[in-house]
Amino acid sequence: MASTACIPPAPAPGDAPGLRDRARGALLGLAVGDALGAPAENMKPSEIRARWGRITGYVADRPAGTDDTEYAIFSGLLLARHGAGLTQAHVETAWHEWIADREEGPFRGAGFSERGTLENLRRGLAAPISAQHRHAWSDGLAMRAAPHGVFAAGRPAEAARLAAIDGSVSHEGEGIYGGQAVAAGVAAAMAGASTVAVAASALAVVPDDSWTARCLRRALTAAHRGERAVRSAVVIGGYPWTDLAPEAVALAFGAYAAADGDFTDSVLTAVNMGRDADTTAAVAGALAGATRGVDAIPADWARAIGPARGTCLPSMAGHHVLQVADLLTRAACEAPPDAGNAETAGNTGNTGNTWSTGSTGSTGKPPGEPSVTARAAARVGP
Repeated sequence: MASTACIPPAPAPGDAPGLRDRARGALLGLAVGDALGAPAENMKPSEIRARWGRITGYVADRPAGTDDTEYAIFSGLLLARHGAGLTQAHVETAWHEWIADREEGPFRGAGFSERGTLENLRRGLAAPISAQHRHAWSDGLAMRAAPHGVFAAGRPAEAARLAAIDGSVSHEGEGIYGGQAVAAGVAAAMAGASTVAVAASALAVVPDDSWTARCLRRALTAAHRGERAVRSAVVIGGYPWTDLAPEAVALAFGAYAAADGDFTDSVLTAVNMGRDADTTAAVAGALAGATRGVDAIPADWARAIGPARGTCLPSMAGHHVLQVADLLTRAACEAPPDAGNAETAGNTGNTGNTWSTGSTGSTGKPPGEPSVTARAAARVGP
């Protein structure tokens, strides 16, 4: 049996101002964490200390989000377009129209899991075969999973279901579980759950015997002893790749738990642990931002985040995470009352899920808004 969590019920549509504040906190927190962690990516704590001492703020001259932010915007726009009616076909079509069939940015599609996915899609392989590559266990889904938690606020199982659909084009197994854990955690935080309940919600949607669950439990057990203990409990010493979903997700939740949900401490703890620092800090920032709201993000950090530059995904250039957060909040509030609440065995991609909510409806096209982001959201997908 998977772990169970007692979380508050889903917020009522009338709670839109509070929901909007948490949604903005989650996605801006993701972008801030991404920008803070990017310079420390793939580094050891000793290397970070030798270069900067302890990182306490931006160390780049022009801080900006990386592929983590741009893929989160991509998933957010796609979800705002289709809502609870999101399907694998929608996701695959969007990958083609917005990424695979376009000119690439300087980052050439981002990390290993994205490169493998794009190569498979361009060879004519369809989902879920497109996810069969060497890095299907990477944290590429985890880095873009927060929007699912924002949309499905208070419904961790629904957030996990949507994350699995999103990830079916690019990930398998532990890569899916990592994304589901992040989506569920953010969904619980969006409803005001405690730090402990947020972590329990993440554990509840992944199999108990999975690598992801084992790493999460180790990180959470060590969290009260601080970042060194968390890192020691999770990191696989000597392994060259830092984008392992079980490791990155566990480090992020460990940082969040060690900081008891405080935004500044959560992201800086994640950054200073190194490894895949942009992703771990982005996930920790999404969790803490959803927990504490947008006002918890230091103003100077928030001001540095502008519209996406399209460095990784040229099609995402000009979109801002705050606009995406507002789109998702509106889409969630305007969804049919029963959307995503049917007691069915949803396709969550795991065997240990004690929630089994599926989907019976779709939000359809999000409401119009005089911004390029809203118009783009309406165009994503078929």
